[in-house]
Amino acid sequence: MILEIKDLNKSFQTATHLKPIEVLKNLNLEMEAGETLAILGQSGSGKSTLLTLLAGLDSPSSGSIVLNQQDMHELDEEALSKFRAKNIGIIFQQFHLMSHLTALENVSLPLDLFKDRDAGEKAREALEHVGLGKRLDHFPHQLSGGECQRVAIARAMVVRPSILLADEPTGNLDSTTGEYVSSMIFDLVEKHNMTLLFVTHNEELAMRCARQQRLQDGRFI
Repeated sequence: MILEIKDLNKSFQTATHLKPIEVLKNLNLEMEAGETLAILGQSGSGKSTLLTLLAGLDSPSSGSIVLNQQDMHELDEEALSKFRAKNIGIIFQQFHLMSHLTALENVSLPLDLFKDRDAGEKAREALEHVGLGKRLDHFPHQLSGGECQRVAIARAMVVRPSILLADEPTGNLDSTTGEYVSSMIFDLVEKHNMTLLFVTHNEELAMRCARQQRLQDGRFI
């Protein structure tokens, strides 16, 4: 088992509510290595909050997230940052590329954290895998939305992470480009036998995963 979520809860305190707002409620989930899973749900169901916790970008109110037999939130900030960089690849809807860096430099970033001497070559190879071998020195503003997302895919996969998290990765793309990009993600995941957790409201995309789990009002149903 590569991922185990136990009794996961997440609440937020706001100035307008006396009681904390419960966003995720007693979630339990297991994933095996190499499995593909879609988390379905409409806006406000808690999908993005769940992904933020799985990515180690926030802490649960209670419960645990165990990845590769490591409870992520038992780690201090520095250790968590290194664990996340080595084990988790994330593809966001908004790309989140560094505007002042080239495509090659953006993809090299996760490897630079570990001072990988082969970072440049690995980044080049990752970009070639997503069809951008001739766009290495282009900056994000010189690339189309689909190309930016392919750079983000290469960056997420360059470290061969234990799990790939995809958060509505085609949400900002037109339907044709979105279909191309989503097919690229699934093809690469299959080629490298990676574990994929795909967050989406798109039923058709979700059915491309081996398993589907629906989130509604912060609970799995």
